[in-house]
Amino acid sequence: MGFMSFLGRVLFASIFILSAWQMFNEFGVDGGPAAKELVPRFSAIQEHLALKFGVRLPDTDAKRLVATSILVKGTGGALFVFGSTFGVYLLLLYLAFTTPVLYDFYNYDFSHPEFFGLLNDFLQGMALFGALLFFLGMKNSIPKRLLQRKAPKTKTN
Repeated sequence: MGFMSFLGRVLFASIFILSAWQMFNEFGVDGGPAAKELVPRFSAIQEHLALKFGVRLPDTDAKRLVATSILVKGTGGALFVFGSTFGVYLLLLYLAFTTPVLYDFYNYDFSHPEFFGLLNDFLQGMALFGALLFFLGMKNSIPKRLLQRKAPKTKTN
């Protein structure tokens, strides 16, 4: 059972590790294609927050956002392979911030061809988020069951 669990974590984390590796290889001087995709979406979020709440977020360099994304995905994925809950929290943080920003299906109508692709990617991100929450729940429940099963037996003479 231990090997199967490790193999499952390796396969799951490979999504994040390989994505971080690809982003790192494409990073370049300007942050690569990820920065070019992130800039208009992040500025739309900034404008939306400014209109709704009157709060203006500070301008952030897209290159730094991509570099942080690479670091969080790579580190979180590597730590998750070894069963670290800190790695799970890093991946949850990454998914919580990037999924609604990158896959903004809610800004499109059904008639737009982008809607269903973005909705599919958004739901995939939410499924990954749910799987990480499931892992945390299982990890927190295992010690309790082991402690109950291995209660010390008293000897009577």
